[in-house]
Amino acid sequence: MSAAIRHDNLRGRNRALVIAAVRRAGQPSRTEIAGTTGLSHSTISAISSDLIAEGVLAEIKGGETPAMKRGRPQVAIGLDARAATVVTVVLSLNSLTAALIDYAGTVIAEDHRRLPTLTMSREALLAETVAIVRRLIAHRGRAGRRVLRIVMAVQGTTDAAAREMLWSPITIHSDIPFADLIENAIGIPATIENDCSMIAVALRWRDPERYRDDFIAILLSHGIGMGLMLKGELFTGTHSSGAEFGHMVHQPDGALCRCGRRGCVEAYAGSYAIWRNVHQGDENAAPAADIGEAEMAALAEAARAGDGPERDAFRKAGRAIGYGLGSLFALIDPAPVAIVGHGALAFDLVEPPLREAIAQTAGGQHSRSISFAVEPNEMPLIREGCAMRALTFVDREVFAPGPVPQTAGKDVA
Repeated sequence: MSAAIRHDNLRGRNRALVIAAVRRAGQPSRTEIAGTTGLSHSTISAISSDLIAEGVLAEIKGGETPAMKRGRPQVAIGLDARAATVVTVVLSLNSLTAALIDYAGTVIAEDHRRLPTLTMSREALLAETVAIVRRLIAHRGRAGRRVLRIVMAVQGTTDAAAREMLWSPITIHSDIPFADLIENAIGIPATIENDCSMIAVALRWRDPERYRDDFIAILLSHGIGMGLMLKGELFTGTHSSGAEFGHMVHQPDGALCRCGRRGCVEAYAGSYAIWRNVHQGDENAAPAADIGEAEMAALAEAARAGDGPERDAFRKAGRAIGYGLGSLFALIDPAPVAIVGHGALAFDLVEPPLREAIAQTAGGQHSRSISFAVEPNEMPLIREGCAMRALTFVDREVFAPGPVPQTAGKDVA
């Protein structure tokens, strides 16, 4: 390897460290960046000057930080929002949402469509997805911002390469290469991710003290999902996106699940499962397509009011989740858990049987130390996770190596 190549690699690495430090801290001073990265002040001064000249970073007006010692205040540096944009897309049951987000992470524009995802043709689903992205790229509110990355999140299983939706309960279609189809139609690099994985990514950015090396995000909604972070890295399998917690077997040959199999955790803890146990009690009954949040809230209130079928249904849900978590903790040891989604609003009903179930498993030896936090609204987290996935890709792969030709990406006209 030549000295010139080694120098370029080192320069790219140092640029990546500086950009990452600014993204994590928001508006740090050069001194604070030095403390975070371990780079010398002269190196940071040179790199930050280059990045400011390239329009990647910007000095913040009125953003002086108090001097640690005597002397002039330190000038804050932030991400230049005009450097680029990314697009996030979230496909869930009967819903398609997309947002155009600037380089500093602020939403510029968003679009939402209600879609009959369970009955749509494959072609119609793809057409709607491409169309919503095109509408955002054509947004005329802000000029001259290149769109450099698209990240799409879906309910269901995606492949480990983040190119294809393998299976989803929201549609009868499977093996859809969304990323390739979007790239071919629009000409912007794209990936497709599991929605719960994106929740985990967002939580790590929002609260790095609680959600650090090992933690779990469980989505309690119409279905049950999981995002799993191990040793600071998002867990994926060798083939799929992994962490299909909702479809672990809770009761062999048990209740019918949306996936077509029986006895899954979701078949006892998903909204449709709780509703089924309250209203029918027949575990062979076909899962309801969609249960409104208001109806689930009413069931929770009835469960709080007294012992009956409502309370028993939430008790079954807690046990199913608890035994599943206990089995997981037997493998990875207990870790902080975030309960996410509208089902989290009834976590007071689910938590006692959940903890009891964990305590009965091998993973429950330290069940008292397991902590839960509640995040009732999953959509902002999914979008934020997609945005950070896209923006950090731009940081590392586009801006860190060096100046970007103005022809790269799509301009937002």
